[in-house]
Amino acid sequence: MTTTIDSKPHYALLDGLRGVAALLVVWYHIFEGYQFAGGKAIIDFANHGYLAVDFFFILSGFVIGYAYDDARWNSGLTLGGFFKRRLIRLHPMVVMGIIIGTVGFICEGCTKWDGTVTAPLMIAAAMLTALFMIPCVPGAGNEVRGNGEMFPLNGPTWSLFFEYIGNIIYALIIRRLSTAALKVATVIIGAGLIWFALTDAAGYGSIGVGWTLDSTNFLGGMLRMLFPFTLGALLSRVFKPMKRAKGAFWICAATLLVLFHVPYIEGSTPVSLNGVFEMVCIVIIFPALLWLGASGKTTDAFSEKVCNFLGRISFPLYMVHYPVMYSFYKWLIRTEQYTFAQTWQVALCVMAFSIILAYLCLRFYETPVRNYLTKRFVARKSK
Repeated sequence: MTTTIDSKPHYALLDGLRGVAALLVVWYHIFEGYQFAGGKAIIDFANHGYLAVDFFFILSGFVIGYAYDDARWNSGLTLGGFFKRRLIRLHPMVVMGIIIGTVGFICEGCTKWDGTVTAPLMIAAAMLTALFMIPCVPGAGNEVRGNGEMFPLNGPTWSLFFEYIGNIIYALIIRRLSTAALKVATVIIGAGLIWFALTDAAGYGSIGVGWTLDSTNFLGGMLRMLFPFTLGALLSRVFKPMKRAKGAFWICAATLLVLFHVPYIEGSTPVSLNGVFEMVCIVIIFPALLWLGASGKTTDAFSEKVCNFLGRISFPLYMVHYPVMYSFYKWLIRTEQYTFAQTWQVALCVMAFSIILAYLCLRFYETPVRNYLTKRFVARKSK
């Protein structure tokens, strides 16, 4: 029979909040399109939507720590077994995102942002390396869009690259640390992230880094992943639910909505004020939202259905929406329309199409593939 640890209860509200963050990422990328196409310095609306990635990382650290710390390892889980489970959980949608991105790029005429055509061999190379999570070096032939992305066929794959690194570090190091040692490690890494944000080390005016493979972005991406991921793992060990958490999901969802729509905060002397806001979110508010969300429960059928749907669709939505955005961005450039007011009908259709595409991938691809792989490679060994 399947071990009881595989049926360990999960936090439904955290699933729902992951879905809310995924929806806000899509919304943020729509407005990123207006900034990119129009050559603007900052994003006019939903400016801090990139912080959803940092929220994903703290959720990931918490959920992995809760699901795997002690019990599974003590019951015989091996490193190979852990990595197999994580690959089954994550990689099917990584593959689908790359496939959709490749098809989309070909349908767009295989053109870079500067209008030059990419050779088919380089497209094949970009696809092959992405399927194996090998990032592109800026300026290399397989960096097919010419914008410096690690994974130019599906940009958000960069965060999965760091997520995989986080999973490896968890399995090799974090799970073996005592709680006291984990606290020290979290503080040290957090100090590094705070330094990076307050000094604007990337020169972007924000910590929206990690998507390209230059030295500053790689350092920033590692810090962005390591601190919230480690903090989440730590919180999973010390978590004690609050006694009163009525309406936790709606409070947390509304808070994320407000935070991600805060405009860019000007000022860089003596420290980056925007960096201060980012650190307040990542170091204080996100852990508080996680704690509140983990303490709450769905109290009615509607909330339960919302959290269940959002949780199930969150990862597919994150992994397939950006190829749609590439086409949207090129349309904005071609039509020379750079504001939501000009294109709101198209923008809402892009949002809706992304959600529908994600649901179709969930229903007809991710769920059956994950079920098959779990039955074939995991469940059999748990009996």
